[in-house]
Amino acid sequence: MCGRPSSTLLIFGAGVDLPLAGTVFVSVRDRDKAGLVRPCRRLVEMGFALVATTGTARFLVEDAGLPVTVVNKVLEGRPHIVDLMLSGGVQLVFNTTDGAQAIADSFSLRRTALTNAIPYYTTVAGARAAVQAIAALKTGGLEVATLQSYF
Repeated sequence: MCGRPSSTLLIFGAGVDLPLAGTVFVSVRDRDKAGLVRPCRRLVEMGFALVATTGTARFLVEDAGLPVTVVNKVLEGRPHIVDLMLSGGVQLVFNTTDGAQAIADSFSLRRTALTNAIPYYTTVAGARAAVQAIAALKTGGLEVATLQSYF
């Protein structure tokens, strides 16, 4: 095999434990919403549930026809996404932000994901790679290979 390792292998090289089932939290800036439709659809096909903030949920339901449960942002009051994460109700997070205020607002979300070992992706490319890796894990499509086999 020639070229770069697959995105699946890059995720494992980073030491990320990906879930094979559960709930995915999605909250992304407007320009990333369309790019997450395919990964979210694939996750639903694999049996995952989706929860999202109001704007993201509206897009995924109305524009993509995906089943999504709305969850509050931390600033919107309880129960909110961090409560759901702390209770074990989220196994994977896709969150992109735009601007200093949005980054500050998502601090508790990022901290909770980190301290509870919940995989957290902040780009569409990262989310796509994670979904590819989960699909490969679920189908047994991963094989151990030497580093030299990639060159």
